[in-house]
Amino acid sequence: MTTLQSRKPYTDKELEKLYPPGLQLQLVQILLRHGERTPNSARFRNTGLRAFWPYCSVVRQLSSTVLDGSGADSGSEFKTLEWKRRLEIFGSHDQPVIAAGPRGELDAVCDLATLTDAGRKSTLELGRRLRHLYVDRLKYLPPIINSVDFLYLRSAPIPRALESLQQTFSGLYPPSTRDRNLPPLTILSRALGDETLYPNNGNCKRFATLSQAFAWRAADRWNLSEEMKYLNKLLTKWMPPESPRVAVDSKPRLSGILDTVNSTLAHGPETRLPKDFYDKEGRRILEKIAVDESFSGNKESKEYRTLGIGGLMGDIVARMVGSVERSTADGGYEIEKPGHAQTRVKLGLSGCHDTTLAGALASLGAFHTDKWPPYPSHLAIELFQKARDKSDPEISTTQSTGTGDPPPKPNRPGSLFSRAPKTGSPTGTPPPGIGRRATEHLTSAEKEKLSGYYVRLRYNDEPIVVPGCKAVGNHLDGDESFCTLMGSCCLVGRTLLSSTQLTSSQAAFKTIVDKYTPKNWKEECQMNANAPAFPVKPEPAGY
Repeated sequence: MTTLQSRKPYTDKELEKLYPPGLQLQLVQILLRHGERTPNSARFRNTGLRAFWPYCSVVRQLSSTVLDGSGADSGSEFKTLEWKRRLEIFGSHDQPVIAAGPRGELDAVCDLATLTDAGRKSTLELGRRLRHLYVDRLKYLPPIINSVDFLYLRSAPIPRALESLQQTFSGLYPPSTRDRNLPPLTILSRALGDETLYPNNGNCKRFATLSQAFAWRAADRWNLSEEMKYLNKLLTKWMPPESPRVAVDSKPRLSGILDTVNSTLAHGPETRLPKDFYDKEGRRILEKIAVDESFSGNKESKEYRTLGIGGLMGDIVARMVGSVERSTADGGYEIEKPGHAQTRVKLGLSGCHDTTLAGALASLGAFHTDKWPPYPSHLAIELFQKARDKSDPEISTTQSTGTGDPPPKPNRPGSLFSRAPKTGSPTGTPPPGIGRRATEHLTSAEKEKLSGYYVRLRYNDEPIVVPGCKAVGNHLDGDESFCTLMGSCCLVGRTLLSSTQLTSSQAAFKTIVDKYTPKNWKEECQMNANAPAFPVKPEPAGY
């Protein structure tokens, strides 16, 4: 499956089970894979497949912000410069030529690994589906916005990820739903050397070593297998002379073959490979081996999880804890405006990649498939608070008002929707809190603060169960997909367990993630250079 075939909207009965009235939705964080794109390398040109594809209409109508050079105070104002782009490449004898599509198209031509028109449409549709759920059905988010302070938006520093995030936002809040005075969006990004929104082989030396070791193991496991023999019967005739056989480590690599197959399937008939590449059994084998090569490390090795996806998962948990503590550690400190009233973050959207989603799920022991994540998959990580008493005025089953929050209770310290007072931290500095502190280092009072909260994952709209959440006391009674964040939240028989009665293994979601959250990612990336790549004893994910 190349492009996600989204399921029908939830029925009322499904919605009631997924969002039971005794739970208050408090924070939603969504990791979204970019939409359909061109291949990341020009492969199989010997089949007639063009290197460059005419599926990027956006390059006909680009705009940039430039300083205005007119007027007395030249260069004091910014204006918009409209332009279009043509792609120039090497021709024979290094002569420059304009890249052309299959029919000689010169405009709307995509570069490699670029979001296409199809990718823009699919991520726009993802935003519409999110709006239908969180705005129209659940009334969790406001239908019309005059502020974006309740949104945490972040993208990997790669154009297709950023553009997919922007398209998803446009589906969630189309122009007609935005106040004319809405301030510009704040979208966070990181320098490549600091990026943890995907497994960062290029800037984490130890992780590159680990991923290479697991790739070599996959080659040993699969290169002489019956499955690989099947692929070679199909595809050997299309492989380049210098690497005539398909293998995990062939050139192109097996994962690269899958990349081109998926990219071509997502687009028009003029950019298709020969039919051998689309053999049903062949595609199944390609995905199975690529998944094993790419994500077995997350399932089997704590160090692999820590360096590959642990930084991101630690950030996600820290924002949930910040939401519980009612502080700007929920993602608000990154986007706060000095001098403005603080608003709690209700939705986070992060534009990322297939390796992010599958890596995050595999690190939780919850990626139970041989299927590669299709375009544009998403993982929703939802935080809920449970009502301890239906008469408690702090907890309401009404999800939101037109401003995005239930009306706050004035002068009530600790109100669910109030913020912790400012602590004097410099602007842009994380506020103090317990989000990044490991569970075993929390006091009983701090653990108790986190009790009564649940975490639920939905991958492409299907609930996911984390193995360590199946134990008694680690989930909502009757539904294992609602994992306890920590503490006194669950009934065992008719007895409510307190945080002091729960073992560290029963603290559930935060404890599971704490085990592979790096303390200092950059330092750990330079450690263990000569250590074995594989764990000496089993380190299964999800516990």
